[in-house]
Amino acid sequence: MEILHVSAECYPVAKAGGLGDVVGALPKYQQDVGHQAKVVMPMYRTKFLMNNEWDVVHKGYTNIGDYFFDYTIIKEKTNVLGFGLYLVDVNGLLDRDKIYGYDDDVQRFTAFQVCVVDWIASWQFKPDVVHVHDYHAGLIPFMMQHCYRYNQLASIPTVLTIHNAQYQGWMTWEQSVLLPPYDEWKRGMLEWGTSINPLASAIKCATKVTTVSNSYLEELKFMSNGLEALFEYEKGKCSGILNGIDTDVWNPESDKYIKHDYSLATVEEGKAKNKAQLCETFGLDMNKPLFVFIGRLVGEKAADLLPGVIGDSFYYIGRRMNFLILGSGEPDVEAKLNGMTPISQGDYSCYIGYNEGLSHLMYAGADFLLMPSRVEPCGLNQMYSMRYGTVPLVRNTGGLKDTVKDILLPNGYGLVFDNASVGDVCNAVWRACELYSNKEKFSAARERMMQLDFSWESSVQQYLALYQSLR
Repeated sequence: MEILHVSAECYPVAKAGGLGDVVGALPKYQQDVGHQAKVVMPMYRTKFLMNNEWDVVHKGYTNIGDYFFDYTIIKEKTNVLGFGLYLVDVNGLLDRDKIYGYDDDVQRFTAFQVCVVDWIASWQFKPDVVHVHDYHAGLIPFMMQHCYRYNQLASIPTVLTIHNAQYQGWMTWEQSVLLPPYDEWKRGMLEWGTSINPLASAIKCATKVTTVSNSYLEELKFMSNGLEALFEYEKGKCSGILNGIDTDVWNPESDKYIKHDYSLATVEEGKAKNKAQLCETFGLDMNKPLFVFIGRLVGEKAADLLPGVIGDSFYYIGRRMNFLILGSGEPDVEAKLNGMTPISQGDYSCYIGYNEGLSHLMYAGADFLLMPSRVEPCGLNQMYSMRYGTVPLVRNTGGLKDTVKDILLPNGYGLVFDNASVGDVCNAVWRACELYSNKEKFSAARERMMQLDFSWESSVQQYLALYQSLR
C-alpha cells in the first residue's frame, strides 16, 4: 500500500510540537511492516535541509488567486529517516526559517496544499491513501474532491488525523480566491460559522477522521473550540488511535543525547548519574526529588500555573524538592519564570528556549514530570518520561487519561489530578514527595512504568486496518 502523509512538521526536519514527532515516526513504522510510506512537507530553511542531499523530482507551475508561481518538489536521496521524504519549495513563501508565526501563514500553507495536490495529479500511479495532518493540510480533501482542476483525484481515499483541534486555520471568504476554482455548490464544505475553516472542511470531506487518543475524541464533542456539533454529527467516521513513541529515538539504553545510558536493570544508578549532571549544570540539590516541566509555555499546557505551583509548593510543602523548567512560549509566562530565579536556594532553575538534547537529559535525570495540561489530545511527554523511569504528574484529560494510571490504583504508577489549578497540582507535588520518600514504593512504580509498551507497533496496525477499510 502506498501512503502519502501531508504535514507542516516532521522530526527531525522541522518540529514545533508533538505533530512533528508523530509524522517523523508513524511512516517509518509503516515502512517497516512492508508498506510504502512517504511524507511531503514545506521546504523550510533548516539544518536538516543543508546537511542532506536531495534530488529534484518534480517542477510545476500553479497559482493562489492572481499570484502565479513555480514550485519544486525535492526528495531526500538516501531515505535517512526510514521513509521517502519530499519537500515543497515555493520561493518567497515556504523558504522561511520558522514553521509558523508569519503574517502570511494563510497564503503560505494554502500554497503548500495547492502544490501538493497539483503534484499528486501528475503521478502516473496514484497513492492508495492521502493522510493529512491538522489544519495545515486540511483543505486537501476538499481540493481533491471539488476543485475542477483535480477531479481525477476524487476517488482517492483521504484520512485526517487531528493532533490539536484548538488550531483550525480560519480564513475569510475574501481569501477563498486563493483556492483553485471549485464547485460553488460545495462551498458549504468549506464553511463553519461565517468563515472558511480548513479543519472543519477536512472533517467534512475526509473519508475517515482520527484523533490521537480515544478520550480526546470524546472530549471534542463538548470542547473543540466551536466544532462540537460537527464532531457529534460526523462521529460515525471518527475513531481514536493512540499515538506511539519512536522507541529507537527515545531509548535510555542507547540515547545519543545522554552520557549515562541505562536499562531497567541499572535504572537506579543510571538515573542518579544523569540527575547529578543536571543538578551540577543548573545548581540544584541532588538529594531532593527533581520535578521538571518540558514543553510550550502556553495556556493549553497550563504553563501559567507553574510560577504559582512552584511558589506555593515551597511555602506550604517546604523546600523539599527541586524544579527545572524547559520551554518557550507566552512572554509573560517566560518573564515570570525567569523572575523566580533569584528566589532559588539551590532548588529552582529554568531554561527558556528549545533544546532537544537537554529535554532527553531531563527525562533521564528527573524524578517527576509535571503535565498539568488544560488540553492534551494525546501527549507524548508522559510516554517519554515513563520510558525513562520518570514518574508523570498529569491532569485527568485526553491522552493523559488513557496512558497514566494513578499510584493508588492496583498496579498504578503515576500521579493523576482532576483540575488545572495551582491547588490540585500542589497536592500532586506533595503526593510525589511522599512517594519519593518511600523508596520501595517509588522503585516499584518506576519498574512498572519502564515495562509499559508505548511503541508504534499497535497503533500502526490500527492505521493500516483503517486504510484497508477504505479500499
